[in-house]
Amino acid sequence: MTQKIIILDFGSQTTQLIGRRVRELDTFCEILPYNKFPKDDPSVIGVILSGSPYSVHDPEAFKVDLNQFVGKVPVLGICYGAQFISHTLGGKVEKADSREYGRANLQTVDTSNPLFKHFEQQSQVWMSHGDTITAIPSDFKVIGSTADVVNAAFASTTQPIWAVQFHPEVFHTLQGKQLLKNFVVDICGSKQQWSAASFVDSTVAELKAQLGNDRVILGLSGGVDSSVSAVLLNRAIGHNLTCIFVDHGMLRKNEFMQVMEDYKVLGLNVIGIDASEKFFSDLAGVTDPEQKRKIIGRDFVEVFNAEAKKITDAKWLAQGTIYPDRIESLNITGKVIKSHHNVGGLPKEMNLQLCEPLKWLFKDEVRRVGRQLGMPEHLITRHPFPGPGLAVRILGDITPEKVRILQDADDIYIRALREWGLYDQVWQAGVVLLSTVRSVGVMGDERTYEHPVALRAVTSTDAMTADWAHLPYDFLAKVSNEIINKVRGVNRVCYDISSKPPSTIEWE
Repeated sequence: MTQKIIILDFGSQTTQLIGRRVRELDTFCEILPYNKFPKDDPSVIGVILSGSPYSVHDPEAFKVDLNQFVGKVPVLGICYGAQFISHTLGGKVEKADSREYGRANLQTVDTSNPLFKHFEQQSQVWMSHGDTITAIPSDFKVIGSTADVVNAAFASTTQPIWAVQFHPEVFHTLQGKQLLKNFVVDICGSKQQWSAASFVDSTVAELKAQLGNDRVILGLSGGVDSSVSAVLLNRAIGHNLTCIFVDHGMLRKNEFMQVMEDYKVLGLNVIGIDASEKFFSDLAGVTDPEQKRKIIGRDFVEVFNAEAKKITDAKWLAQGTIYPDRIESLNITGKVIKSHHNVGGLPKEMNLQLCEPLKWLFKDEVRRVGRQLGMPEHLITRHPFPGPGLAVRILGDITPEKVRILQDADDIYIRALREWGLYDQVWQAGVVLLSTVRSVGVMGDERTYEHPVALRAVTSTDAMTADWAHLPYDFLAKVSNEIINKVRGVNRVCYDISSKPPSTIEWE
């Protein structure tokens, strides 16, 4: 039985980072809405309560019955989670005189407490809250303070409960990984047995048991997620897997043929469909980003469905959905950031059951699984690419000519990243066509009035947060010069230096 840590999500933007940190400790974790704690699950060895955009005093604040797990397994409250524990168990939470946000110094630390094992007496932490805990419950004691926050960390003297008002999951809390290791490994007793090898073995066995001799259809995108899903399924059920790769006309330059060749090498049974004319026709004149995504998602299902119906004995649809897709799309606050093309249910007429082999994995874990499966490195290290393709990198309406311009510019950029040895240093890169904007330029002795493009490159580990990549100036100058000289329709190149948050990685 796999041990697991349950992370109850109260709506924090960094909840997934908590999950990432726990997984880095070779420990399986599951992020669940605050009100979905699994009852009577013997595999649960600990619970973490996340932060939240709400105050514990807000009428709409998320609340959970602590009796479900307090006293049964160790509990760690983070930020709102700490305030909720204090507020619920008899402490006091009040509005802070000023919002406590950013770096702080944990000056007083009780290193005899197991949560702060191997901690230095002073350590930088990251605060982000508007309320503060002015009194802790009577059976708790303070184990960490800053100059401004006396109750920065506290623990129960009678039960295995810990709480911190700072965020140990973020990079700026310098000993945050140590704190989480102390909780997950030492306090909760994780055996640290979650690994790529164990995932492959257990997943292949589960797929064999789940699918038996049933026929499975998988929608391939060319990306690492669907490719790893395909190889996993191929290992489990072999010839009973049929893959369908739909070209919506907005892939990278020559990508359709290149990816089809890669899949042949992997020994996969793949049907390739060029449906670009349908997609371009249905997208004509559409400028709203969310509408573009929905049209592409709808058309993909229609094209895929038409081909899938030819496989009359199919019983399952497999998808390369990974964990961040599911969490971001089903955000508990009800606010959709953007639609994901492979999340949200199946059309009823397909009458297929859903199989998602990677639904518990983060992106870097998918790559580790790919390596464990022996897949070619160039497939594993491919940058993430949006399901709607270049459609969400073209501001405004979509036309074949705009896609041609963007494909040419993007091809120059990506090839240069590889040639300069920068590709693997970047999480994701691409070009954005500002087709709703025209800028004046001069080529030869003639005035031009053409489109600018923006280069985008970010560094990240999981795409939940990202920083712009500090690419060399001489590299940017060379790429800019080559794009302007060789790509008809572009006369200006910009570089996007926005981080996530507040920006997203994609422009649409």
